[in-house]
Order: sequence, then structure tokens, then C-alpha cells
Amino acid sequence: MYDYAIRFEQDDSAPGVAVFCRDLPELNSFGDDKEHAVREALDAIETTLSIYVDQRQAIPEASRPQAGEHVVHLPAVTVAKIALWNEMVKRTMRKADLCRLLGVAQTQGDRLVDFLHTSKMEQLEAALAALGLRLAVSIKAAA
Repeated sequence: MYDYAIRFEQDDSAPGVAVFCRDLPELNSFGDDKEHAVREALDAIETTLSIYVDQRQAIPEASRPQAGEHVVHLPAVTVAKIALWNEMVKRTMRKADLCRLLGVAQTQGDRLVDFLHTSKMEQLEAALAALGLRLAVSIKAAA
């Protein structure tokens, strides 16, 4: 659902590898080589997700990877934040509305949809529950 596929492009005139994502066109990242680029990709994705929050836009689901693309599997806490944010957008809720609903300070509520700040899964589950949603986790074999 939110495992984004990235592609690499290498410019023969410059060292390093550029990273792009079809589903997140705002994303661009760079690595010294493919391995470094993959390590940097998660940070680039989370930074890009922050752009969607800043622009009050829903975060798109990932499409199926195409040949030659590398899939980045997001941490469960990031996926929970995406679910919370997308539900807020669907309901035209602001961060302040979420804070009032949860009875928390603005900074605490802001962090629940801040992809550059870690949050406790319990807090995200409580926020989703306040919106009538339940978080479900599934386990899959690593590919």
C-alpha cells in the first residue's frame, strides 16, 4: 500500500546516483552509489511526505513496481502516520482539530503527522481510534 518503488539514474558526466519515485514526483535524492542511494531513500520519502502535509494534500498510495525499480518498505509507524493524515484530509480536519479531539497540546498533536519526528505507536493507535479506525498489522516474508 505504501511501499514506494524508486528508480535510479546515473549521469555519466557526474559521480553518484540520482533517485526518483513515480508515485512521489516531488522526491529527489542522491547517493554516492546505488547502495548509498537506497539508504538515503527512506529519509527522502519521509521528507517528501512532509511536503504533502505542509500542502494539506492526501498522500498517494504506492503503485506496483516496474522492472528495474527498487521497493522501499516504510516503517509501521510511518504507515500509521500516513493513514492518520489521509483520514484527516478526507474529513477536512486540521491539526488543531485533531489536538482538540485528543485533548493534547498542539506540539504533541503536530508530531503525530510529522514524518521527521518519531512517535509512539500507541499514540498513533489512539489517534486513529478517535477517528473510528483501528490499526491492523500484517507480517510478510522478506523478499
